[in-house]
Amino acid sequence: MVNKDRKLIKKNNLYYPTKDFQKKSWVNNNSVYKTANKDPVKFWEKLANELLWQKKWGKAFEHNPPYFKWFVDGKINITENCLDKNLKKNKDKIAIIWEPEPLEEKERRFTYYDLYLEVNKFANTLKKLGVKKSDRVGIYLPMIPEMIISMLACARIGAVHTVVFSAFSPTALRARLLDSEAKILITADGYFRNGSLINLKNNADEGAKNTKIEKTIVVKRASNPINWHEGIDLWWHELIKGESDKCDSEIIDSEDPLFILYTSGSTGKPKGCLHTTGGYAVQAQATTRWIFDLHDEDIFWSTADMGWITGHTYSCYGPLLCGATFIIFEGLLIWPQPNRWCDIIDKYGVTTFYTAPTAIRMFEKYGADLFKKHKLDTLQLLGSVGEPIDEAAWQWYFKEVGKEKCPIVDTWWQTETGGILITSLPGIGPFKPAFTGIPF
Repeated sequence: MVNKDRKLIKKNNLYYPTKDFQKKSWVNNNSVYKTANKDPVKFWEKLANELLWQKKWGKAFEHNPPYFKWFVDGKINITENCLDKNLKKNKDKIAIIWEPEPLEEKERRFTYYDLYLEVNKFANTLKKLGVKKSDRVGIYLPMIPEMIISMLACARIGAVHTVVFSAFSPTALRARLLDSEAKILITADGYFRNGSLINLKNNADEGAKNTKIEKTIVVKRASNPINWHEGIDLWWHELIKGESDKCDSEIIDSEDPLFILYTSGSTGKPKGCLHTTGGYAVQAQATTRWIFDLHDEDIFWSTADMGWITGHTYSCYGPLLCGATFIIFEGLLIWPQPNRWCDIIDKYGVTTFYTAPTAIRMFEKYGADLFKKHKLDTLQLLGSVGEPIDEAAWQWYFKEVGKEKCPIVDTWWQTETGGILITSLPGIGPFKPAFTGIPF
């Protein structure tokens, strides 16, 4: 543990990391910006070489506006980098810690080897259901481990997943299933949110009407009563029972699609953003490692739901590409009490906490006294995402949560970009309240 008793250095209204923090940081001087600006393609090629490729690319970057290609003719399966690669040294390391919303339930932990086996079993299940490379698979799940397993299983066999936020209506689900032409839907019977049991299967049934969905795979999460359609609905646990835990990864071209994720629709009709495999994998690994300064001993928690791009990149693919241990939480951060998020940080020793200004302001309104009984002393880095953070919220986050010892990486990016574009790097700074920093 570093930086435990050292506050950030303040000069005027700017904050800088301590020397101890800089020493352990992946990037700790401005020369990285000069290197990237001098030859951007060579810069990203070097980062791409950190990944496991099925076949090395011929040309790193090809552009013919409006078309752009990265790592042309290269072959890469992202699951080999998320799973297989990590088995060599991190086989028994915890990959995922899942915290359920109900306090009476116990968390679930998956080592990298556990996750590898579960992904392979479900990938084989999908293949037996006729899912092939480039087929679209809809995922309408809450924040449970099967969400990540589903995404990785699709990627393993070259199917394209499209995740739909579990709180979206049947109408919103149907629009995305129709546009993506998904043939399989993965959902759950129900889940828990804000103390309530949500019957997700009912919404899934309604949303799948008049689409191309052939089969619906149902995870038994809440054991609530649901409607059942013989010949269409299939239980997850019955499908994977006795299934082989060995599944060769599909050969994937760098420019083959990995997933389709739809924008929120706040500025009009939701648009499907298709992200290809090679460039996304390189960006996800590099931005996760450098911006959150992830090291082997860290515990990372991005509170974003997998229905958003932040969830895809920083609650799933990025941490796995870095071989990290990370947390996913099913429920509401302030249920059953406003300091539930603090309980989780202390319980698991979270070192990196990444959340939205809306959540920060929600925490703040309950008053700092409510959180004083919590140590929060494992935290080393804080992050902000999703919207601009005002100076008052920034200062509260910095002082009350980070105890003035944690750099805050305020990040800007979009569904369309796939990864963070603008922020301060934690080992360099500076960190200015309510300002994101410079292009990554």
